[in-house]
Amino acid sequence: MKRFFENWTGLIQPWLWNIIIIIAAILLGLVIKTIIKLLLRLSKKTEEYSLYRSILLHIGQPMNHLIPLLVINIMLPLVDLGHEYYNIISQCFYIGLIISFSITLIRSIRVFEDYVYHTYDLNKPDNFKERKIRTQLKFIRKVAIGLIVFITIAVILLSFDNVRRIGAGLLTGVGISSILVGLAAQKSLSNLLAGFQIAFTQPIRIDDVLLVEGEWGKVEDITFTYVVLKIWDERRLILPINYFIEKPFQNWSRISTEIIGTVFLYLDYSVPIEALRVEFSRLLALSDLWDGRKNTVQITNSTDKAVEIRFLLSASNSSNAFDLRCYVRENLIKFIKQNYPDSLPINRVSIEKNNSLINSNNATT
Repeated sequence: MKRFFENWTGLIQPWLWNIIIIIAAILLGLVIKTIIKLLLRLSKKTEEYSLYRSILLHIGQPMNHLIPLLVINIMLPLVDLGHEYYNIISQCFYIGLIISFSITLIRSIRVFEDYVYHTYDLNKPDNFKERKIRTQLKFIRKVAIGLIVFITIAVILLSFDNVRRIGAGLLTGVGISSILVGLAAQKSLSNLLAGFQIAFTQPIRIDDVLLVEGEWGKVEDITFTYVVLKIWDERRLILPINYFIEKPFQNWSRISTEIIGTVFLYLDYSVPIEALRVEFSRLLALSDLWDGRKNTVQITNSTDKAVEIRFLLSASNSSNAFDLRCYVRENLIKFIKQNYPDSLPINRVSIEKNNSLINSNNATT
């Protein structure tokens, strides 16, 4: 095969031969890429999620330059060039191939993410395992992308002879400078370490319901340095990630999403408790928000003017619990107003006549 190509180079001008080789390499790469894409499209499934569709979506574009560059690097020894020109061109195509390959690796992480997101869907009543895996996946993806970029830059730099020669001398300087940078960036490093700690010990996870700084919301995003909490009214609360290591907060979905809610009413002493229990049970039975676990009515306190009645109810998650509390509170007040209006809180005033004072006043007149 080598002798065959040497005979051809003797019959064709070198510059023409080089153009033919490069064009042939590009065309061959494009043909291989097209065949692979066609095979993936033919294998594509019709359901909502498809691994083949995910590969085409994320890796299809990098393949446009990865495969042609790979074929060119394989066929480059056939090009008739001088030693100096060959080294320069070879180096350029080699660097292009490294960059293209790293981009393909990064995009392949997205393919893996799609698979995990499909397998562990958050749209479930009890999504504890799904939230745990997605939280860890976010950190793993960011670390993996950082490592790929770092290794890519290192490989490109080490491909130059001059960089390799001065590399040993730089190691000492890098070691000293890293100590200085580490001292100057202690806060950032503590946030980074806190991010890893949260990813694997998981005091919080994606989609967890938290009560932080008096605000109720869901964890929308977790980065290496901060956490985004989506408040119920669409605001975003941004907190440094080490906040969740150093300060107390409430996690309403740490073990499960199930929660117990309360409704307090302050009524007169004459209120019929048994009638309230019956009405409360009826309201819960009519609501799809109630999960059937808790149904309790208790007098929890009393003052000189009213009694405090606590209604305990349960729901599958905090959002349902809030809506159920509002529903129960509204309908109980309506029930009391219609059936026992005298049981609403009232202030009693007792007026007694002073007969002796009245009689003395009459005698004087």
